[in-house]
Amino acid sequence: MRYEFRVTGSVSRLMAEAFPELKAEPVPRQTLFSGTVTDEAHLYGLLARFQDLGLSVREMRRLPE
Repeated sequence: MRYEFRVTGSVSRLMAEAFPELKAEPVPRQTLFSGTVTDEAHLYGLLARFQDLGLSVREMRRLPE
């Protein structure tokens, strides 16, 4: 499954490296992370990692395969 996460603000390269399975792309006033999520546990793990790093996920969506 492919997912996209929109995070508020600009995320540093070092912080983006905490998500090696996702590609980080800066967009105006946000950072867009996208990539493959293997299962529901992985998805919840990613969301927990965003939260643990103080990143605010504003939108999450599953992408077409």
